[in-house]
Amino acid sequence: MTIHTKQHNNPLHGITLEVLVTALFEHYGWDGLAERIPVNCFNNDPSIQSSLKFLRKTPWAREKVEQLYLSMKRLENNDN
Repeated sequence: MTIHTKQHNNPLHGITLEVLVTALFEHYGWDGLAERIPVNCFNNDPSIQSSLKFLRKTPWAREKVEQLYLSMKRLENNDN
């Protein structure tokens, strides 16, 4: 299996972390994000940039953000 094939099956392929965080913030707001993923970057003086910095260094938190994004997208697709 090639890397290209793996990426083809990856629903997040081509979506940057900034796009994920921005979309989640626009959908849930900082308070909603902090409720769903209780990390300081969403609780204390949140911003897109501080969140990106934290999430790039913290794989477990990034995975939670990615899963929340995919869940949000599934819900949006089901509403259409």
